[in-house]
Amino acid sequence: MTQPTPVMPTGPGSPQDVPPAPGQFPLDPATLPASIRDELQAPDPTAIDTSATELRDGVNRCPKCGSTEVRHRAGSDKLICLFCRHEWVGARVEDEFGLGEGIDDLRGTVIASGAKTIQADVSSLRTFKCDGCGAEVVVNTENAMTARCHWCRHVLGVNEQIDNGAVPDAVLPFHIKKDDAVARIRQFVGKRQMFALKAFKEQFSPENVLGVYLPYMVVDAKASAQVAGLGEVETRRYTRGEGKDQKTFYDADVYQLQRHVDFTVDDLTMESSAQRGNLDTKTNTNNIINTILPFDTKNAVKWNASYLAGYTSEKRDRDVEHLNPQLEDQLLSIARAQVQSSVRQYGRGVRWEQERIDVHGTRWVAMYLPVWLYSYQEPGRGRDGMLHYIAVNGRTGETMGSVPVQQWKLITAALTVGTLVEGVALWFVGR
Repeated sequence: MTQPTPVMPTGPGSPQDVPPAPGQFPLDPATLPASIRDELQAPDPTAIDTSATELRDGVNRCPKCGSTEVRHRAGSDKLICLFCRHEWVGARVEDEFGLGEGIDDLRGTVIASGAKTIQADVSSLRTFKCDGCGAEVVVNTENAMTARCHWCRHVLGVNEQIDNGAVPDAVLPFHIKKDDAVARIRQFVGKRQMFALKAFKEQFSPENVLGVYLPYMVVDAKASAQVAGLGEVETRRYTRGEGKDQKTFYDADVYQLQRHVDFTVDDLTMESSAQRGNLDTKTNTNNIINTILPFDTKNAVKWNASYLAGYTSEKRDRDVEHLNPQLEDQLLSIARAQVQSSVRQYGRGVRWEQERIDVHGTRWVAMYLPVWLYSYQEPGRGRDGMLHYIAVNGRTGETMGSVPVQQWKLITAALTVGTLVEGVALWFVGR
């Protein structure tokens, strides 16, 4: 008897539904879109070792006498030994690791030690053994990078790039001293006292300003962009109607435009703190900090916790993967600016309808940047009130801030100005 031919199942879970083994049907990269092909063929992220190997024991020593009584000399990039008075400047991070070179050759993602992915399960508490007396000193890297031995007064600092992401690659030391920052903040508020909230004026005490190192990613990038849209050139202008019904009309020639630009970016600064990157203008004025940019990041020195003595610092909590979408947005904005000079002849303007950015290579360095901050919590606005900041760039002295105002004073002033303007206008009409 002839046996029936078995029928292979074809429902879910059958052999036909099993994906082919890797390499069974290899993809030809040439058949893929360029953006996908570049992503697949890009090399894996590479690392630059920026760890301060000479400081891994947690003790910052004077290179001349070995003392740990090391401080930052205010107003300069120098460190000073409080024992022998020797002064020196930390090595510029760009010179030490070649970070100012090779942007044109970037491909894929290059990440310095301090910019690597944060390990959430690693403790923020770091224990160091004091070389002075042997005592164990704990540093909580959530809010500090240095600690003083309570037995012998040696100062220990976190200098090794540890996995919890607390230690950056570089630091840009403060140049603006506290007295200078206080004077700038006092002057800024003084010009706005008339409309300031009464409680703010009563509690205003700029001596409480804090010097804080804020975490940033400093990015070099090589990219190209393509944009396409419509540009208009006005050919005729005319009016129709009379009096209030009169309207102006335009005739214009419309052109289809395409532009391509290849460019590099050197030291683009990006906030790497989620809290500072939260630009919710209903609850805070974090955007104020962006207005005091730029910083002279080229002068940043190789990481040394001694620069942080006497200042507070915030910890980075955003990784490269979190910042990549923001980076692409900023690069696209730069590309638009790059092509702007080539479309000036379109006097009626250009409307870009299609945009694309291709990032060929990036290099990420974690850095602390210096800011003097004065804050005021305005009650009654939102759930927790409105947090106002006045910020001073710790290098240039650029100052900007938000001062809470009394709304009724603004309205009264606006109405008064409006009445005066109307009165002046009527007087001229009467003459």
